[in-house]
Amino acid sequence: MSNASDSKPFWQPETELIHAGILRSQWGETSEAMFLTQGYIYRSAEQAEARFKNEDPGFQYSRFSNPTVSMFEERLRIFEGAEACRATATGMAAVTAAILSYLKTGDHIVSGRALFGSCRYIVETLCPRFGIECTLIDGRDLHAWEAAVKPNTRMFFFETPSNPTLELVDIEAVCALGKKHGILTVVDNVFATPMLQRPLKLGADIVVYSTTKHIDGQGRCLGGAVLASDDFVTKYLQDWVRQTGPSMSPFNAWIMLKGLETLPIRVKAQCAAAARLAELLAQLKGVTQVLYPGRADHPQAALAAKQMPGGGQIITFEVEGGKAGAFRCVNALRLICISNNLGDAKSLVTHPATTTHQRIGPEARAQLGITDGMIRLSVGLESYEDLAGDLANAVAAVSSQS
Repeated sequence: MSNASDSKPFWQPETELIHAGILRSQWGETSEAMFLTQGYIYRSAEQAEARFKNEDPGFQYSRFSNPTVSMFEERLRIFEGAEACRATATGMAAVTAAILSYLKTGDHIVSGRALFGSCRYIVETLCPRFGIECTLIDGRDLHAWEAAVKPNTRMFFFETPSNPTLELVDIEAVCALGKKHGILTVVDNVFATPMLQRPLKLGADIVVYSTTKHIDGQGRCLGGAVLASDDFVTKYLQDWVRQTGPSMSPFNAWIMLKGLETLPIRVKAQCAAAARLAELLAQLKGVTQVLYPGRADHPQAALAAKQMPGGGQIITFEVEGGKAGAFRCVNALRLICISNNLGDAKSLVTHPATTTHQRIGPEARAQLGITDGMIRLSVGLESYEDLAGDLANAVAAVSSQS
């Protein structure tokens, strides 16, 4: 098999997402091949022995690695600028692998408190079950990161922008603090996507993705990815993936490869529409708050401009009338679909208090600023005019019945 990226080491990012890491078989296929196989054939018992001793390069078993999955890992690795990448079955598998492959009983993790509900479960509930101490802080406050450090602190973890309130963490500053204390920093970069934010270039040690979101981008398959140094992958992550089995399927990897090809075009269009829709929502009667990192009134607008070249594809807004008002709004939508997913070509809304953040409880939601009237909008690729009309009609339904 030949690697098409060998002869073009200095491609632009958009080109890398189409061509980087391609492995072509003897048939010379144009599209990446899908290798739907569990195992691989060896020419001899001696070769099989050498393969398992890592003396003969090649594939052993698709739980460990697979040609199609490897193409996806290599393409994302090159684009992200990482030394190594491992794909996983889901985004949560990526988060779990990044954290638990490294931490052990007696260690301490400091995490930003503004997290997706399942991520919060991992650090707040699952880690302590294994004797890993956890401290949740306000990730916006650099002094809180410093104050939370203990002699046994081994990892910082946060997402930025956060789900769903779009809080930001100063990646460069927190990573510098981590390096000062010998602490690994893990950044969940799902909302920004690699198009809008490169945490590794800002000092992060590990970046995780739910590739289910913008990287697939069309609501088809689940997937995740961990990007890190060769040292981290070799010493910690590789054995975790190999032995516990959170592997991405070859079919899903093929879908993700196709998604990467159009990622720049999709994200650019979605960001442009989201910026316009955020302005529209801010002017509508019945909307009490709009959170969008690209707006000047975002509480961390300066930081957003510093580490993101665009405001992103997600808008969070609040309507009057609490839960009842929010439900009237989403139920009045005719184009935008109700779904807890995001990053799709289809525009989607969800009510975080009753879906993605339901299980963290009312006290934690109040602490994070997740109100009953809050709605999270993931902007898709539909016509701006159609989306604007749908949102205006839905918000009007809130005001007319409140």
